[in-house]
Amino acid sequence: TSRGEFDSSEFEVRRRYQDFLWLKEKLEEAHPTLIIPPLPEKFIVKGMVERFNDDFIETRRKALHKFLNRIADHPTLTFNEDFKIFLTAEAWELSSHKKQGPGLLSRMGQSVRAVALSMRGVKSRPEEFMEMNNFIEIFSQKINLIDKISQRIYKEEREYLDEMKEYGPIHILWSASEEDLADTLKSVASCIDKCSKATEKRMSGLSEALLPVAVMKRRDQIQAELDSKVEALTSKKADTDL
Repeated sequence: TSRGEFDSSEFEVRRRYQDFLWLKEKLEEAHPTLIIPPLPEKFIVKGMVERFNDDFIETRRKALHKFLNRIADHPTLTFNEDFKIFLTAEAWELSSHKKQGPGLLSRMGQSVRAVALSMRGVKSRPEEFMEMNNFIEIFSQKINLIDKISQRIYKEEREYLDEMKEYGPIHILWSASEEDLADTLKSVASCIDKCSKATEKRMSGLSEALLPVAVMKRRDQIQAELDSKVEALTSKKADTDL
């Protein structure tokens, strides 16, 4: 980086997936009305068993790199102090910084308050947000359905692709006597791989389309908290007048 607020132009640090989750939560906390870029899913289709294979590690690395680049390119998020610490602090420094946040009881209190406010509802949501919220709710239901179907299709294609890859050595053995057939089978495997990657890319786009839902919910939470404080202030003023 060439920005003056950094002590050096280059930094090299190690980060775990949990550190990325922490950064995302801090960004949402500091900027509740902004759309925070999504993180990749924690595990792939086949779950924890294969989470350390080379393909998964490379796919995860690229997705996390994209997450950081999108934050760095954002005109507001790029100046977030927690983001700067995430990029520059040593592992022990980051761990110490994370412990400076609210304690368990405080976080539990915030969660309970958020649930109470969400159940209480918003009394004076502006009309423009009403229309936007209704559209997003309907849109999210449809996209969620499409996303589930896409995930099922992707899972089936991925399993089929894995099976095809297992036959790779057999194709090579066949090539000595049936070169044309081996080339055809390899081409089919290549096509399936491209279809799988295209499906995975489409799925990530569908999931990202749901990001505004979280922003609207946070906006409603802030609005409900404001309504609650306005009511409390009005009540105290009334008591004072009496």
